[in-house]
Amino acid sequence: MSRIQSERARSRRDVVLWIGWLVLVTVTVAVAVWALRILLDVPERMMPYALGGLLALPFAGAALFSARGRRRAGTVFAPTLVVSGVLLMVLAVYLVVVVGLGDGVEGDEHRILSLSIVAGLISLLLTGPARTRLGELADGVVGARRRPPKTVLETFGTRMSRAVPMDELLLQLTETLRSTMGPVGAEVWTGSDGVLERTVSVPEQPRTRIALSGPELTAVSAARVSGNAWAEVWLPQVLIGRPEGTVLRIAPITHLGRLLGLLTSSRAADSPGFTDEDDRVLTELARQVGLALHNVSLDTALQASLEELRQRNEELQASRARIVSAADASRRQIERDIHDGAQQRLVAIAVKIALARRLVDGSAPQLSAMLDELRGDAQDTLTELRDLAHGIYPPLLREHGLPEALRNAANRSTVPATIENDLERRFGPQLESAVYFCCLEAMQNAGKHAGEGAQLVIRLADKGTTLLFEVADDGLGFDPVAAKDRAGFVNMRDRVGAFGGRLEVESSTGSGTVVRGQLPVPAPDEST
Repeated sequence: MSRIQSERARSRRDVVLWIGWLVLVTVTVAVAVWALRILLDVPERMMPYALGGLLALPFAGAALFSARGRRRAGTVFAPTLVVSGVLLMVLAVYLVVVVGLGDGVEGDEHRILSLSIVAGLISLLLTGPARTRLGELADGVVGARRRPPKTVLETFGTRMSRAVPMDELLLQLTETLRSTMGPVGAEVWTGSDGVLERTVSVPEQPRTRIALSGPELTAVSAARVSGNAWAEVWLPQVLIGRPEGTVLRIAPITHLGRLLGLLTSSRAADSPGFTDEDDRVLTELARQVGLALHNVSLDTALQASLEELRQRNEELQASRARIVSAADASRRQIERDIHDGAQQRLVAIAVKIALARRLVDGSAPQLSAMLDELRGDAQDTLTELRDLAHGIYPPLLREHGLPEALRNAANRSTVPATIENDLERRFGPQLESAVYFCCLEAMQNAGKHAGEGAQLVIRLADKGTTLLFEVADDGLGFDPVAAKDRAGFVNMRDRVGAFGGRLEVESSTGSGTVVRGQLPVPAPDEST
């Protein structure tokens, strides 16, 4: 019965719209002819043209006697209202500016042209707002036809496939839900563990929080699409602040039995009620939203895990760097202690032996020979101690940098070595120490395994944010997979990895070996 009454009301509205359309066309044509008569003095006979709008009468009559034509009343009336309104607004502006301010169209042509330009600019500025207001008026008169409920499903699925951000996706969903199913309003509630919050609402409502537990949470999680009576029992908070008589439909958003939110759609009491098709659409939409919210929670958890892993990796790298730096600091301290302590004492002993040898001066040949032998032993011990100190931490590295320290190491290498240096600046002591000892380890490995006749090339390069080094020999080579766990390579990887660098070893039997490393160069305030 209500459907029949609704169809009759719509038919009466369409008849009124067609009559209004005819009147609108007739009036617009008559006013336009009158304005042209005043502005341009054409046409000479105004009445026949002014009645030209009545030519629309047969068209309107044909539409009224056709059911299909009547249904198109709103489609025809709305754009006609907008076009007629804009046209009448433009004519009114020209009449006011050109005729009103120009005291008629007779007179100076330049003045008329200037006023016409002003009228055109004013019309251009007013056209946009006028079209918007007229469009709103047309929608109000015609009554915007609601799109079918399934449109909201299609729209939501399309937007999900485009990876739209969740907050924007929920806003668009709510707007579409209101335009298709709930003209009074639509809302999306989201949350977890029984705590739900009104996330998006159209029209906008204050953010409200609902806490569910026990039987309430179980009932809402297991419920299907429900209405006002169900909400009064299990979700009375959702009804607060709504106009009296509002018809409400609530669809719980769940995934794998877990409550993730609510979808609500509301209509006025005198509107047609919700249908089974509406409930089906709400159920399917709630399922899709639940899946989307579940995916978002998984992505959030994944991002949190990745962030925690990144922080732990940074902490581990910083810890390794501190260990390497502490070891290098100990090396420098031992080198200084040897240089300032034992080495200086050996030098003093050697000097005293030389003085004693001069005092004896051949009077005791056996004693002189023993002193000479003792002095040689002291010199040998001093040389060995210096070599030990250089091996622990070379003073050249601290005082003159990588190239000089590696040249000194190359001069003492058992394999002939050359240096190809591209460095023009100093780096932090920890960074230089890491590169130096990696190169030294590679040189020592070459001395042990490269074989006779092999030669070494040590390359240093500065790439701005990266320090590169390479130690290459043309010796016998080896299997890098079998040797990757040897202490020397482990030490090199640890040193380079402590500063976020990377070490590569390329070798094969009979083809030589290349040890290549790269370390990131920290900012100047971080390199000290």
